[in-house]
Amino acid sequence: MKLAPAQLGKHVQGALAPIYMVSGDEPLLCQEATDAIRSAARAQGFDERQVFNADPNFDWGTLLQASASLSLFAEKRLLELRMPGGKPGDKGAAALIEYSARPADDTVLLISLPKLDGSTQKSKWASALINAPHVQFVQVWPIDANQLPQWIGQRLAQAGLTAHPDAVQLIAERVEGNLLAAAQEVEKLKLLAEGTQITLEAVQAAVADSARFDVFGLVDAVLAGDATHALRMLQGLRGEGVEAAVVLWALARELRTLAGVAQLYGQGIALDKAFSQMKPPVWDKRKAIVGKAMRRYTALRWNLLLQDAQHLDAQIKGQAPGSVWAGLSRLVLMMTGQRFSLPAQ
Repeated sequence: MKLAPAQLGKHVQGALAPIYMVSGDEPLLCQEATDAIRSAARAQGFDERQVFNADPNFDWGTLLQASASLSLFAEKRLLELRMPGGKPGDKGAAALIEYSARPADDTVLLISLPKLDGSTQKSKWASALINAPHVQFVQVWPIDANQLPQWIGQRLAQAGLTAHPDAVQLIAERVEGNLLAAAQEVEKLKLLAEGTQITLEAVQAAVADSARFDVFGLVDAVLAGDATHALRMLQGLRGEGVEAAVVLWALARELRTLAGVAQLYGQGIALDKAFSQMKPPVWDKRKAIVGKAMRRYTALRWNLLLQDAQHLDAQIKGQAPGSVWAGLSRLVLMMTGQRFSLPAQ
């Protein structure tokens, strides 16, 4: 059964379902949905927790064995199955279908996975789970540019704050669709605010007090083609202790946009229309700089750089050798239009 994310908070106040599937590509919203289920499980006495990561070498038998074995530590258990690839393969599909047919007693299975496209949802394993009455399928949708100010306003209200529409709009323009950054801005304003009313001036002051070496500034320098400034900002981020994964996320996000726009533009689609067809769409204030950066390479070249980013992701996860920060430096240089590579370190 499908359960809207907005209904999840009320739902978990009652008896929990045997199986939950949380699916989506918006990390913050997916994290908050799974956190709500975990918190409710703890409150209802599910004191034991086991986590399974379904990588390509995962033994699906361990999940079934865990569900069949008696707990030594608690009467109720929470089993978490993380499926970063989104597709379990034949053995995984069979295991999930078997489990969904006979869920373990006194156990909640929480499955986390990326967005499932229409064809995947119609597959035998996904359909069996989604349509089962004892399964709750929470499909998390991204917040688009038009919805973002309202979402930020709701977030401020949850923090006990109210804000002038201009202040909300400034936050939305700063974070440009990054919900995690938006949530962080709200938390910062909660600490800095004098009272509960957030004014435009308060937001401007908070923005001015932000660290100069932020990932958004790095992205802007890369799009502008300022290689020297971009490398300096990259080193600043490293020096401030920013995780390489956060930097890579920001760069890969722009690469997907640049590759997508270049692909549409190469097919003869007008640039402005190409911007609007992207998901999320390119903001008006960024169209000029994105358009200028896009023309540096063909769509093929941008996609090759996106493959480089995927290799860096493997390095971060310990699945490939090499220096991640050296690779990030090379990627930044290439994105700015520098057509040479750095030696491996």
